[in-house]
Amino acid sequence: MRKIYIIGAAVLLFTGCKPNVNVSKTPTSGSVDFSNYLAVGNSLTAGYMDGSLTVSGQLNSYPQRLWEQFAQIPGANGAKGPFILPLLHSDNGYPGPKKVLAMTYNSCNASDSSLGPVDYQGFVADPVDAQPYNSGVNNGQVNNIGVPGIRVADYPVLQYATPNINPYAARFYHNINGTPMDELLYRVNIYHPTFFTLWLGANDVLGYALGGGQGNGVLSGPNAALPVGLNIYSTSDITPLPVFQKLYDSIVTTITHTSASGALINIPDVTSLPFFTTIPAKGLTLTRQGQADSLQALYPLLKVVFQVGANYFMIQDNNGKTRQAVPGELILLTVPQEKLTCEGWGSLTPIPSKYVLTTDELQNIRGAVINYNAFIQQEATLHNLAYVDINSYMSAVATGISYNGINYSAQFVSGGAFSLDGIHPTERGYALIANQIIMAINAHYHSTVTTVDANKYHGINFPTK
Repeated sequence: MRKIYIIGAAVLLFTGCKPNVNVSKTPTSGSVDFSNYLAVGNSLTAGYMDGSLTVSGQLNSYPQRLWEQFAQIPGANGAKGPFILPLLHSDNGYPGPKKVLAMTYNSCNASDSSLGPVDYQGFVADPVDAQPYNSGVNNGQVNNIGVPGIRVADYPVLQYATPNINPYAARFYHNINGTPMDELLYRVNIYHPTFFTLWLGANDVLGYALGGGQGNGVLSGPNAALPVGLNIYSTSDITPLPVFQKLYDSIVTTITHTSASGALINIPDVTSLPFFTTIPAKGLTLTRQGQADSLQALYPLLKVVFQVGANYFMIQDNNGKTRQAVPGELILLTVPQEKLTCEGWGSLTPIPSKYVLTTDELQNIRGAVINYNAFIQQEATLHNLAYVDINSYMSAVATGISYNGINYSAQFVSGGAFSLDGIHPTERGYALIANQIIMAINAHYHSTVTTVDANKYHGINFPTK
């Protein structure tokens, strides 16, 4: 079995074309005052990409693209700035290295090499990045308060911004001993945003998915690894719907108490992301009938079928049962490649459950996303806010879309929309998301904010030599 990370020459097409975008009229604000914009969310809001937070990611986040478009609106209702990001000092990655494309080699077959993501070898931790950020403006104003890793379930957690819980929040929260809800209220009260975007909730289900469904899919109580009394939900579980609803409503109420307009962004089906779809469950390729017969004999008590060609991997489910994967089940991108190619994982030995999402685990994930999104839409209606159906958009990307002559998909690396961690967008991907948000804003508030020329930003960066 060859490595998964085989990149075709067609990928290079995504780095060159820059179609012209013609704007035919002056943008208008409609019924919105965009002058003070606040972005609230998680890693997707912060601009996380390629497995880390970088200056480049922050400067190419969708809130940055939105503010640039809002600033094009003339008059009092256009964005005035400054739009302040809690910028890092280094582009190496924080707190760990970003991923880059490089040649990777198969230890059991020296001739089997391919281009794939690896940790940036030039990474050096920058001590300045770990220091508290202060913009020096308006009591430490920060307009993008996206925090990688944060969940709706984390908003009542005391000391959340201490480095041992969330080092990203620790960089710019004004009071590390308070809660994220306290921080949100503080930012709203000192900044008085006239417009906001809110994209939260993905992490309330993503941790369960990234862990191969190792949690219970329900509330499991405080995390014993954290200081006693913090009452933080296990990150390997799905936030219970009643908890999500109560806290999400409190977040929206907090942001809107100064009468700000805004947009609520729903949650994508995380299982459609390249992290979960790149390695096919039917990825065991047998070239000889003898191989198939040997594997058949290895599992005499199980109902397994092996044949020449593509076969479903052998897996272990969360009940400890060894079986063959079934259609629709997913293998995580974190499964060690050399275990598959050199040590017989998926054939001689089942792939451990932490690298697999089984049918029942997928139902837990997708059910939670459906329920969360129904509530987010309800909140948008209740508070008369724009509703951005990013879930439907991501589903379209998964099957392929075209933007100004360039094709995008959820294909890992070659699709152009997702970065090297298989979860977060590229610069282009963030610009495309900004356009979806702009279109929802225009539809709801009767504005004519212009969209972004997404193709002028970077996709995957390829090695130069």
